Amino acid sequence: MTDIIGFMATDQYGQTYHIGNNPPRQWLLNYFGRKHADKMYRDTKAGKVRHVGYIIAGLWLDVYRVCLWKEAR
Repeated sequence: MTDIIGFMATDQYGQTYHIGNNPPRQWLLNYFGRKHADKMYRDTKAGKVRHVGYIIAGLWLDVYRVCLWKEAR
């Protein structure tokens, strides 16, 4: 299992939001002063649909897990 150290989000303009260990959806809603978020989905190469982020205040926000980087020795 990977060591998750937090979350981050990027919008369609390349702006980065460092969320930390907070729940991503709630942090983004508080940051933009909104009460509603639509889920954003993306098709995978395997033909499935995957939840990748949120649409809040007209921004399409991709949410990422930030994990520790471990080099193989």
